[in-house]
Amino acid sequence: MCRLLGVVTRAPLPLAAALGELAVPFTELSREHGDGWGIAAWPGAGGGRPRVVRGIASAAGDWLWEHALAGTRADAAVLHLRMASPGLPVVPGNTHPFTAGGLAFAHNGFFSPYDALDGLIDPGLLAAAGGSTDSERFFLRVLTLLRDKNPVDALARAAEDIRARASFASLNCLLLTDEALYAYADEDPDSEVSRRRGPDFFRLRYRADGDRVVVASSGVPQPDGTWRVLPYRQVLEIRRVDLGVCVHA
Repeated sequence: MCRLLGVVTRAPLPLAAALGELAVPFTELSREHGDGWGIAAWPGAGGGRPRVVRGIASAAGDWLWEHALAGTRADAAVLHLRMASPGLPVVPGNTHPFTAGGLAFAHNGFFSPYDALDGLIDPGLLAAAGGSTDSERFFLRVLTLLRDKNPVDALARAAEDIRARASFASLNCLLLTDEALYAYADEDPDSEVSRRRGPDFFRLRYRADGDRVVVASSGVPQPDGTWRVLPYRQVLEIRRVDLGVCVHA
């Protein structure tokens, strides 16, 4: 299982400053979720693509992770700490976030069989897959749907497709585009992971602070009254242009 963190700020900032008090506790989570890490960050408005940095070691103690937090200026970013599913190798191609053009995607959870979506993915996208994970296939299904759907509908439909074809623990994910950061949450409370980890493990929460909005997995400080739970099977949208927040049922 993995951990997710997303942030959108009013103006570009070094990631360490944008994350503030969350940077250290999120990094500490990599002592358990230590099978690699990744960051996708937009440097600001004006087009282009997000900058992507990945590593296959634990973020804790990795100088490249610390350098990325201190030296990457961004107004929107997705950060991922990986705990590899059994049998899936710790290699760059399996490391989140996955990217395509100006999009970045990170997933926390798993579904089985890992190829359950293959028949619903554009063959060209599937042939170009860089790794062997179920998570990448989740992204490829979203990409296929984005050809005629908006991001909110694409995320919801891709998750629906997984529920119809596979067993799963969690479908929590973040999608970063040139316009917004999106988050989706769902879990199977009867999965082995949910029973073992408890009802809070797969909760995604978000917080608006005026000059930033953050969304995060459990494990970092999330005091009651300042964080809101993202309801399951709903999509959180955080607009980059004005930090507007909307939850789509």
